[in-house]
Amino acid sequence: MKKDLPENIVEDLAMAVVLMGESPEVKSWTVYLVNLKDEPINNVLISSKGYGEKDGRMVKTSVLRHFLGDLEAKSFKGVEAIDTEVFGLTNEYWLSYYIDDVIYDKKFIFLPESIVDENLIRIPLVNKPGVMIK
Repeated sequence: MKKDLPENIVEDLAMAVVLMGESPEVKSWTVYLVNLKDEPINNVLISSKGYGEKDGRMVKTSVLRHFLGDLEAKSFKGVEAIDTEVFGLTNEYWLSYYIDDVIYDKKFIFLPESIVDENLIRIPLVNKPGVMIK
């Protein structure tokens, strides 16, 4: 039963939507996985999707799966480019990975309109402005 499974707590990992560059016409954003741990993580898999209401109707994006392989300690890796058109939706990233043959997983959810200038911070290791969830 589910209650009998060990509770593998995910710590020191973050998903970040990072501002990569901007011009007067457009801002370029990329989603990163940031490993703040002192150890590597292995077989990293992330599924992403967006959903919510836009222009008065319910919409869903395609579910995308990203295999990142291994991620060294104190490092980061790009997951996907993200368009500002989906910032008004709920953007969900489901992370799964292994440490020493033990599987861990966690869901990171960026709520609608949470990726705005007022919420920008300097993302650790990436050293660029963005919105981060730990």
